[in-house]
Amino acid sequence: MTRGVFGWTYREVVDVLKEKGFSLNHTKGSHHFYVGTVEGKLHQVCVPKHSNKAFKPRTFKSMVTQSGLPRDIWGL
Repeated sequence: MTRGVFGWTYREVVDVLKEKGFSLNHTKGSHHFYVGTVEGKLHQVCVPKHSNKAFKPRTFKSMVTQSGLPRDIWGL
């Protein structure tokens, strides 16, 4: 069973992004911006680093959309 949008932490999201070729571009406060190309298009993902708690589902969905990666990679 996939976990869907629940229980994703900062470290887990960053690990998936790095695995898919994204790299840290810059930080602004507690927000880390990762950039990478997906199907020839440049994508930027803002990943907030506020604590070790899991992201809220809406925040996680926003990062998935920003990444441009297929939803099945994220278990959706």
